[in-house]
Amino acid sequence: MANDGVSRRDFLRTAAVAAGATGAAGAAGALGSGPTEAQAAPATTMPRRTFGKSGIKVPILALGGIFDTPNNQLVLRQALRLGVTYWDTAERYGWGRSELGIGMYLAKNPTARKDIFLVSKGRSRDPKELTKALDQSLKRLKTSYVDLYFVHAVDEISELGPGLKAWGEQKKKEGKIKLLGFSSHQNMAACLAAAPKLGWVDGIMFTYNYRVMNTPQMRRAVEACHRAGIGLTAMKTQGGRSYSTDSAAEAKLVDRFTKRGFTPQQAHLKAVWEDNRIASICSAMYNLTVLASNVAAALDRTKLSAIDHELLRRVAAAGGYCAGCGSICQTLVSGGAPVADVMRCLMYARQYGDRDLARETYAEIPTAVRVRLAGLDYGPAEKACPQGVPIGRLMREAVRELA
Repeated sequence: MANDGVSRRDFLRTAAVAAGATGAAGAAGALGSGPTEAQAAPATTMPRRTFGKSGIKVPILALGGIFDTPNNQLVLRQALRLGVTYWDTAERYGWGRSELGIGMYLAKNPTARKDIFLVSKGRSRDPKELTKALDQSLKRLKTSYVDLYFVHAVDEISELGPGLKAWGEQKKKEGKIKLLGFSSHQNMAACLAAAPKLGWVDGIMFTYNYRVMNTPQMRRAVEACHRAGIGLTAMKTQGGRSYSTDSAAEAKLVDRFTKRGFTPQQAHLKAVWEDNRIASICSAMYNLTVLASNVAAALDRTKLSAIDHELLRRVAAAGGYCAGCGSICQTLVSGGAPVADVMRCLMYARQYGDRDLARETYAEIPTAVRVRLAGLDYGPAEKACPQGVPIGRLMREAVRELA
């Protein structure tokens, strides 16, 4: 990662500050009874990068709002104090509760709004429906604008019709958004590669981690967006599997990073930050402990070595990770099945430890589709999977766990 002038002393000091806030959480209460943001002095200076051609500087670490923000106001307060001022949310996170929680915070601390790069997302592809979604989001967020608005969870670039360009221009004129883009969990490389041709995409949030970042398709796609001036935000940066394996390479990786003084999770973040084309990493930081760990990693100037990167490549090459390439597996399941979506639900449950989110996302799959998932033949899809994921087994486990 780039040298931003942050010393090892600053790194340790910030970790201690955030950890201290963790201990104070119980006394402060769910809404945070401590001083307002106007009174709380910043604990550190978070490194920043320019978001595409917008010229806007954003912190390299973003707060993913996919958690119960109304009852975790202290996380918002401490994130702001630690310089994590890129806040990401969406209309569907907690069925609007994520936005409501951020709105609660901004209502209590109105002067903080000017310091926050606020992002939300809408699921509709229809401009009229997107207008309704945006207006409802602004109402919940207690703000008149968002800095960036994403068309949420795009699987194929064809979903983004020509009317979105005019819609974005109009909303920018109205002052309701500053930038427009899309997020993607599936077929990311293809979506990114096509994005510059649309002519209106200011930013993209996409799955990007050490398991997928070195494929030729992803390298070309990221470079194409970078050259077009599209701001890039990485998510799902841990690259966790939805099932356990006995991998010698992974065990060696854990041992090496532990001896070097940082966790494997911090190393996974570093691997992404060392790609300077990525403006920010969006991380779901549910509590102050995770926030402290991620902030410490963001401030630490230690670079991964050639050996570190080689070990990461070996783990990635071993496969077993659902890389979201649904265009391959889903077409090979007779009757069709949203394999990539179900795998994402399992990831929320097993990697994030958030079964409520997993079940909410799983429930969005039509009932008629869910009831037949366990009985489908996934053999052809497993044979074609570049990662060798045991799709059939995991799909049946998901039906049992998430129904």
